[in-house]
Amino acid sequence: MQKVFKDIRNVAVIAHVDHGKTTLVDALLKQTHLFRENQEEMQQERILDSNSLERERGITILAKNCAIFYKETKINIIDTPGHADFSGEVERTLSMADGALLIVDAQEGPMPQTRFVLKRALGLGLKIIVIINKIDKKLARVETVKNKIENLFLELAANDEQLEFPILYAVGREGKVFRELKSAKESGDVLPLIETIIEFIPRPKVEKDKPFKMLISALDYNPHQGRVLIGKVQQGKIKVGDQVIIAPNQNQTFKVESLKLSSGLDWIKVNEVTAGDIVAISGVNQAKIGQTLATLEDTTPLPSQKISQPTLHLTIGPNTSPLAGKEGKFVTSRQLEERLYRELETNLSLRLEKLDNGKFKLSGRGELHLAILLETMRREGYEMEVGKPEVIVKPNEKGQLVEPWEELSIVVPSEYQGVITQELGRRLAKLIKMEPISDQEIEFLYQLPTRSLLGLRSLLLTKTKGTILFSSQILDYRPVGKSLPRLRSGVLIAATSGKVLAYGLHTAQQRGITFVEPGEEVYEGMIIGKNAKEQDIEINVCKGKKLTNMRSKSSDGIIQLAPPVKLSLEQSLDFLEDDELLEITPQSLRLRKKLLTEIERRRARRQERFNQSC
Repeated sequence: MQKVFKDIRNVAVIAHVDHGKTTLVDALLKQTHLFRENQEEMQQERILDSNSLERERGITILAKNCAIFYKETKINIIDTPGHADFSGEVERTLSMADGALLIVDAQEGPMPQTRFVLKRALGLGLKIIVIINKIDKKLARVETVKNKIENLFLELAANDEQLEFPILYAVGREGKVFRELKSAKESGDVLPLIETIIEFIPRPKVEKDKPFKMLISALDYNPHQGRVLIGKVQQGKIKVGDQVIIAPNQNQTFKVESLKLSSGLDWIKVNEVTAGDIVAISGVNQAKIGQTLATLEDTTPLPSQKISQPTLHLTIGPNTSPLAGKEGKFVTSRQLEERLYRELETNLSLRLEKLDNGKFKLSGRGELHLAILLETMRREGYEMEVGKPEVIVKPNEKGQLVEPWEELSIVVPSEYQGVITQELGRRLAKLIKMEPISDQEIEFLYQLPTRSLLGLRSLLLTKTKGTILFSSQILDYRPVGKSLPRLRSGVLIAATSGKVLAYGLHTAQQRGITFVEPGEEVYEGMIIGKNAKEQDIEINVCKGKKLTNMRSKSSDGIIQLAPPVKLSLEQSLDFLEDDELLEITPQSLRLRKKLLTEIERRRARRQERFNQSC
């Protein structure tokens, strides 16, 4: 049953990744008594991160809606992703909010994504409440972080009014928020935050007496009701059974079959919704995100949010390897096409282009954005093959080719300073700032082309033993610079098809690291390891030891094998070169050459040399 309320606040929660957004929302949900003490949610962490990938990676990927109640006020909360690759999710959902909670880590301070989301929120005129979270950290530097936040507002604010904002202090994982800076050991709750939201965040600016209008900000799907449209009612009111159109098109009307309002984590059925609240509407099966739902009384569409353009693209197509179709449920080009076009309806930062060869060009906001989609499809049973991610270059007004540049922020223990400067130097990065933030950590700020970032995150995580804090944000587009040096050595290629044997694998491990293990099925042209040297080498890992009836001390030794290196999907994408593909199935990730036989590859190299000489 829907609770009775007289007032509404719509608040987005914005922050850089891992600064504690979702944990703080957990505290709000639990302490406002939405759950009974014996309910499962009271023992859970990151309640809103229900997606399996979100829980595995510890990040928010999809924006979520929930609602809490305090006295006679309903507070709609929109939890947004913190990673720059999912900025499309942030941009489309901010239109539903009238204010925002900007959460900043007390040790790390404002990061590139903090700047991005704050700039968007201020551009929409949202009122901001700043929360300095994790004040219990050993290396917390609250006053320094506070000064950095104030400087960020000075830089981004459009008017003096936006420079007035409350600052709260929190220990999110313990559900404690303070109006003044106190010891993290003191007792507390989230009541100061709730009261500040009601005091500082304005009521929705809506016109209740005008005809109904709503900007569609999100889509959901219900197996019984079909497509569900989610958005904030900007004006008027809507009832079940009313006729609506997708403005400004007046040729087709739709009947509202169901209306739902959020209550806690659930959506509760209601008969009528008035302006200011966030509603889920079913019965309109053709609408898209960014369109306006209206009545025939006023068909002028509402202005929609501008979504950031993609920066990376890759080719994707049906699997063509010798093992194609053995592990997946959906393997055809048609099935792949249907799934990708379905993704376009909700993934606003994604672009898709069908190529002449039956494959598709898939464009996204970054490596993680594309990798999450590929991993999701993989878990749904799709087989596919993808090429190396490439940066999107485009001509500017003068006809000159330009490429995206990014600002990269790195916080790392001081002992890894040499690792960072050496690797970023190889990638043509410009050092903007380097300063210690404590006795143990140092902060770097670089500017570099997006193509220099490909594979960098995984590499630095390995070289710093997982201690690095790594984040980047698009700056602008600049003229295409000189090409990067080759950053990877050659590979070990399977010379024949069959099952891997220990004897052949032992030979391969004398040349480099291997990705396969005995008993695993391989095919000719499949990449089975990384060479220690620059060139590619073909090796027969299916070769067994020849048996004789002669016995000797040297021939009876046991073969000692190193365990295989298993690359994740993101690491596999980073590993690829131009002449290679990644085969993705529900069970396996296999790297391969585009041309599987040595004869084809030799012919292609000869043709390339001929073209260059001409």
